[in-house]
Amino acid sequence: MVRNLNHDTFLVIRYVKRRLTVLIDIDGKHEWRDCIDVPGVHLPRGYYFGTSSVTGDLSDNHDIISLKLYQLTVERTPEEEKRDREVYLPVVDNLKLPGMEAPLEPMSGLALFLIVFFSLVAIVFAIVIGVIIYNKWQEQSRKHFY
Repeated sequence: MVRNLNHDTFLVIRYVKRRLTVLIDIDGKHEWRDCIDVPGVHLPRGYYFGTSSVTGDLSDNHDIISLKLYQLTVERTPEEEKRDREVYLPVVDNLKLPGMEAPLEPMSGLALFLIVFFSLVAIVFAIVIGVIIYNKWQEQSRKHFY
C-alpha cells in the first residue's frame, strides 16, 4: 500500500490511558485513517523508542523524516501508580488474535465410539482388500513360465 508513491506517507502511534492507537495517512490528503485501536494495553515503564535501518541492497527503502515523542503528565491515584509499577512485560487485556477462537468442546461418548468403530471397520476393509490383491498378484506370478 505504501510502495512507489509520489507523496510521503505518515504514521501516528498513540498510547494514552492504556489504549494503543495507530493512524495512517497513505493517500497524501492529510486525513488520518484508523489502522488499529487496542484498548487495555499495559506497557512497562522505563523502556525507550528506537528506530534502526539496514544498509545495502534493499527491496524497500523507508526514510524516517521525523520522530516526535511526548510524555503526558496524568494525575494518578496511588492504586493506579502501584499497578503501573508492577507491569514488567507488555500485556493486553482480553486480547483475541485472529484465528484464535474459543476451545472446542470435548466430544461426546457416542461421537468418540462412532469414530473409533468406523476407523476399525475401514482398517479391516483395507487389510482384506490388501490380502485379496496380494493373493491375485501371487497367483499371477505363478503362471509365468520363463
